[in-house]
Amino acid sequence: MSEKQKEETSKNKKPRKMERNVIAKNTTIKGEIISDGDYRIDGVLEGDLKTKGRVIIGSGGVVDGTVEASNTDIEGTFSGKLIVEKILTVKAIAKISGEVVVGKLSIEPGAAFNASCTMKAIVKEVHKEDGKKSKKEGDKKAFK
Repeated sequence: MSEKQKEETSKNKKPRKMERNVIAKNTTIKGEIISDGDYRIDGVLEGDLKTKGRVIIGSGGVVDGTVEASNTDIEGTFSGKLIVEKILTVKAIAKISGEVVVGKLSIEPGAAFNASCTMKAIVKEVHKEDGKKSKKEGDKKAFK
C-alpha cells in the first residue's frame, strides 16, 4: 500500500461511537435485537435484546424476555432473564421478576425485586512465586 493510500484509509476511518437507540412509548417490538449501541426502552419489548452498551428501561417501559447488556438501569417493569456484565441499577419504582445475573447490584428502597439473583465471579490476578500472573475466580454468590 502506498503512503497516499494509507493516508486516505486513515482519513476515512471514523472513531467508533456508541449509538443511542430508543423504543418510544406507544411502541411495541416483538423479536430479537442485537446491537453494539445503547438502548432506552419507554415502550414494550417482547423478546430478546443483546447489546454491548447500556440498557435503560424507563418508568413506562415494559420488557418481557431476555436482556444481555454491559450496564442496565431499570425504572419500569422487567420479566424474564437479565444478564448484566457490570452494574444493574434498580430504581425505587421498578418491578423485576425472573432470573438475574449481575456483576454488581444497586437496588433503591421501594423497588419490587422478585427474582433469583446470581453475582458473577470476580476474576482477580494472582502473582505466583515464579513471577507469572494467573487468574483466579472468586466464589459465586446466589440469593433467592
